[in-house]
Amino acid sequence: MADYREAPLATRPKTLDPNEYFNLSLEERRVEESRAALRANLKRQYQMQLNNPHRKELIEDPALTRWVYARTNTYPHFRATSKTSLFGVLFGVAPLFILYYAFKTDRDGKEARIKDGTLQRKFSLSS
Repeated sequence: MADYREAPLATRPKTLDPNEYFNLSLEERRVEESRAALRANLKRQYQMQLNNPHRKELIEDPALTRWVYARTNTYPHFRATSKTSLFGVLFGVAPLFILYYAFKTDRDGKEARIKDGTLQRKFSLSS
């Protein structure tokens, strides 16, 4: 921990901050230990189901079920916020106008050079 340097735009992780990691009260330590024990027990149960050679049914993982449901039903739960509206404009509308402007100015410039007779064409079918 002594040679860890903080990134300029990120905070120090809790596991590396000595004020947060070592100065926990007894109650906070008990709560963290009980959470770790619960996670270990759930992991053990899942591994026992997964590695059972006589398994006949599918393994139901509630977290995976919730994740799949959230991925498949995004639109009923979508909420328009300023952030999502900004992303919609930046990635949906702005590229159309930018591409239109780029192609239009390029074509107008080429047509102006053709009218002036200053455009040197590299390939000509008539000659």
